[in-house]
Amino acid sequence: MFSGIIEKPGLVKTVSHKDQAIILVVETGFDDLENGESIAVNGVCLTVTKFTKNGIATFFVSSQTMECSNLGALVAGKKVNLERAVRLQTRLSGHLVQGHVDGKASLSSLRADGEAYRLEFLLPAALGKYCIEKGSITINGVSLTLNSVTKEPDQNCLIRMTIIPHTWEHTNLHALDIGEEVNVEVDAIAKYVEKLCQPYPKP
Repeated sequence: MFSGIIEKPGLVKTVSHKDQAIILVVETGFDDLENGESIAVNGVCLTVTKFTKNGIATFFVSSQTMECSNLGALVAGKKVNLERAVRLQTRLSGHLVQGHVDGKASLSSLRADGEAYRLEFLLPAALGKYCIEKGSITINGVSLTLNSVTKEPDQNCLIRMTIIPHTWEHTNLHALDIGEEVNVEVDAIAKYVEKLCQPYPKP
């Protein structure tokens, strides 16, 4: 379990293709890694399969994970957002994040707003239904608050959010290009509510 508060950016060292999967090697900057621990990489919960004392971690990324996330597009030299699993005594500064990416969105607009930044993403309608104004969403592993959610003519959703200077500087969101895809995890509570309500008849 994660909180969506990025600890630091990591640097992709190598990406090796193996059958339908990839072996991802990241310079994490963590000097106390353990084999088997979970780290959210761009919001995707991955398991450390090997590491060095200076924080170089190796991850196995399955074909299913590549299909629903942007990890398959990573190349050496790319920066990724990193968060280690939360501890029970940790303050929950973001929101409950599982690290189970629901899909991808694409950046459609970016502009400065004083020292902050306003971002807009196009999100598939299947995920947009879980988004509400002032609700939480995770973009590339970053816990963010939705300013607004509107349905587009093509049935996709346009979600808008504001990034404060600290988040802008300490995550990889500042490096996004227009049209670039990001990982999205919607609020898990909304999905549970939908599932629980399905047995009840519709009006």
